[in-house]
Amino acid sequence: MTPLDQDAITEKLDAIIRQIVPEVSLVPKYGGTLYTLRPDEKEGQFCGIFPYKAHVQLAFSEGTALQDPAGALEGTGKLRRHVNFATLEGIAEDVVAALLKEAVKVSRARPE
Repeated sequence: MTPLDQDAITEKLDAIIRQIVPEVSLVPKYGGTLYTLRPDEKEGQFCGIFPYKAHVQLAFSEGTALQDPAGALEGTGKLRRHVNFATLEGIAEDVVAALLKEAVKVSRARPE
């Protein structure tokens, strides 16, 4: 994967997030970008995009709480789950959109 591919994947994921959640705030952190509806809260993010050498990761803060009928989520952590994208063509927009909608729903249900 070339850096250009990473940029294209990151831009595509960012565009999908902004389409689903136009009111989103971005926080640069951990070498990537966190997306939040609660920018004043330390742990208010619902997802993040993180570029790695071989892929770009879309991580969900409360991934274990998400409905995932497509079986796209990976990971074994206590809360977080992610989807890795090695190519632009590998982004299934409908799957990503469904996961984002779930993540926002879970985030909004959390007490402030």
